[in-house]
Formats: sequence, C-alpha cells, structure tokens
Amino acid sequence: MQLTNSTATTNVNPQQQYLENFIARYTNRTQTSKQLTQAYRSVLADRRNSMGFNKTIKEMVYPIIGKRASGSKIWDIDSNEYVDLLMGFAVSFFGHNPPFIKEAIKERLEQGIHIGTQSDLAGEVAQLFCELTGMERVTFSNTGTEAVMTAIRLARATTGRKKIAMFAGSYHGHFDGTLVKRQKIDSDLVVVPRFPGILPNVAQDVLVLDYGNFKSLEIIKAYQHELAAVLVEPIQNERPDIQPKEFLLQLREITQKSGTALIFDEMITGFRLHLGGAQAWFGVKADMATYGKIVGGGLPIGVIAGKANYMDRIDGGIWNYGDASFPQVETTFFSGTYCKHPLAMAAAKAVLNYCKNQGNALQEQVNQRTSQFVEKLNNYFQADGVPIQLANCGSMFNTIPLGEASDSGESTSLSMDLISYHLLYEGVFLIGDGGFISAAHTDEDLDYVIQAVKNTIKELRENGLLP
Repeated sequence: MQLTNSTATTNVNPQQQYLENFIARYTNRTQTSKQLTQAYRSVLADRRNSMGFNKTIKEMVYPIIGKRASGSKIWDIDSNEYVDLLMGFAVSFFGHNPPFIKEAIKERLEQGIHIGTQSDLAGEVAQLFCELTGMERVTFSNTGTEAVMTAIRLARATTGRKKIAMFAGSYHGHFDGTLVKRQKIDSDLVVVPRFPGILPNVAQDVLVLDYGNFKSLEIIKAYQHELAAVLVEPIQNERPDIQPKEFLLQLREITQKSGTALIFDEMITGFRLHLGGAQAWFGVKADMATYGKIVGGGLPIGVIAGKANYMDRIDGGIWNYGDASFPQVETTFFSGTYCKHPLAMAAAKAVLNYCKNQGNALQEQVNQRTSQFVEKLNNYFQADGVPIQLANCGSMFNTIPLGEASDSGESTSLSMDLISYHLLYEGVFLIGDGGFISAAHTDEDLDYVIQAVKNTIKELRENGLLP
C-alpha cells in the first residue's frame, strides 16, 4: 500500500496526513509508555521494544506499559483502560487478579519464601494434577520452554534415540532444539536453524513436517525407529481452524507401535479447551504433555506430565521404605533452583482446586461465548466486504488466510498493524492477530470490542488506508 493519491492536485497526501495525525493522537494518549521505553532502551534489551518494527509507523513502535489489571480489564501507565484480549498470552483464563488466587498467594507470603526445603504443596499439587489430567506422574519447572526441553530429554533418555519430529507453524518456546525451520537449498527442503546463534548441528536431528498432512505420517513411519519423540502443538496458536483429529489418531497409532514418545505441547490448550486439554478434546492420549500458563494462575510455572516409564527418568522410579526396593531406572538430569516455587505452588493448588470444583462447565461456557463472538465479527466482515476472517478453537481465536491478497505482503502487514494500533487507541488490548476470551469477559466487553473493530475499519477506509 503506497501512501499516495494519484488524483491529488497539491503536494499534500491525504493518507500520509491522516497517518501523521493518528500517530500524534496515539502517541499523545500513550506518551508515558513511549517516554519510558526510550528512557531505558540503552540498558534494557527487550524484544518487545522493537516488535513489529515498520519505518512508516516507527513513532508508534513501543510496548504499552501496564500499571494494574482486574477482571477483563487492564490500565496502562497513562491510566488508559483497555478490554484485554491478550490475557497474559493465554495465562489469565479466570481474569486478572481473581480473588481465589490472590488469597492463596497472600496466605503463602505470610509463611515466607522457603527455597531449599521440599515444597509442602508439591505432592498435593501433583496429585491434583494427575487426577484432573489422567497423567501418571508429574514434575514442575519454571517455564514452558524448560518443560518442552525436559520432555524431549526424557524421551531421548528413555528410547535411546536421537531424532525428533515436529510440525511447521508450531511454537515450543525458545529452546535451541525446537527453533528450527525448513528451507529450500538447491531444490531440496532441509532443516536449518531458525535464528542466528543456534548451531547448525541442532537441526540435524529434527524433522519439520506439515501439520495435518497425511503425507507427514508416511515420513514418520519411514523414520519411526530413529525417532525418540514426535512433538505436537495440537492446536496451533496461529491456525485454530486446523483441528486434525483423524491425523492425530493415526499418529498415536504409529508412535505407539514404534515406541516413539508422543508429546503434546499443552501450554495454551491445557485447562482451556477442557480439563483434560487437547487430549480430551481429540480423544488422543499422549505419552507426555507439557503445561504452563493457566495452571500457574499468573505465576511462572511449567509442568511436565506423563507415563511413569518416561517420568521415572527424573528420580529413578518408585521405591518404598521398610523393604528392599530401590530406584532402578537410570536417570537423566533435571533441576532448577526455583522449580516448585512456594508462590507458584500455592497458585497452582488454588487453580486446580477451582477447576476441580467447577468441572468442565466453565470451559464449555467460555468456549461457546468465544464462538458466538467470532461468528458476530465474521458476519460483519463478510457483510461489509472486509478481507478478514477469524477462526477459534475453544476460547482461543486468530485470523486465518482468506483467498489471495490483492495488495503486496508489505501492504497487508501495514494494514493489520494499523488495525492493531487503532484497536489499542479504541481501548482494546490485542497485540497481533489473535487473542483469548476469559471467564471474566462480559457480554458488554465483547460488544465493546465488536464496536471498536467496526469503528477502526470505518476510519481506516474513510482515509484510504484499507480497501
């Protein structure tokens, strides 16, 4: 999209003029976020400070700095209020600062932060987790990246194999071993590091396949006796419309026969789609699964859960006092100073008990309301000729490809960026093309978002920045 007007008779470009006016309004509204980002840029190396950089809108490229959050709303450092559709990147399923989590953390703080002794809550939290998910054993880490890294290590230690398979479009954290991609070199598709700083040899033991494509199953069969694990993000964040149940059922059958660990990355889907996560949603039981986000209630946590033959590699397996039993399984290494942090354990216990008491009714209700929200927006887009389509799986939603774009890729990207900035200006907190509905969002919240979308499209069209 070129910011020009071929019919203009003066040097004033209406599109450029509007854009400059909007940038001035936006930066005035969020001026403290911009000022603080610039003030600390020299000392704070932070990816968010430059995300989505575009020279055309350079003056708006800075993160909104938050001040407080409650329910479905957040307030920035300039006291602007937003309906939050990002919800902590899928963390805050119950809304921000829910009383039952707040009270659990407050109570735990009074007892001090004891690290070094075993957590007095870890066993209870593990038992609750197994009860709700059907997993056999559990261990805790600090982040989702650590959880995925550990699950892969356990799979390799158990099977004695090196290779893993994963799928294009999935995200499994910032572990070197999963930050790879396919690239065409001399007419061949090869797996290479995705970013600078990742060693080429990391990619040698990874297959990157097409998700939901049954040809991928044939490749997995061909490598089945070399594969330690197949790592799956069952619902990819960017493509919630891809829900390949039959593909996953066949994948489960292949991996079961070959002794390959099937690992589900349930960071987003765990406790969101269903209490049993995507495994219950699809009716597919993984050997291991990794969790985080919702489970921690806003506190950092990662969870690795799975069958005992894999999880026994953590501690040597089950043994008892008073008899001749002993740890018989050869272990690999797993550790972390802040694993089972007292505050994270307190929050996780509160979350799991709350989920247990609610049953699946809460997830079903939020899933239904998200589907209705997406349907209303899609009806508007179609009726008004807006080249955008949303899809959802449960309470997660995102834009999906819709035909061939008439503009260049750069133009389309700028258009989506402008929609995002206008929504922020309208009081809707959404970074990127997708978000999450929580149990705290009201009908009034969602109606407000829909109207903000309509206002945004109307304004951009009137000023020649959208077709």
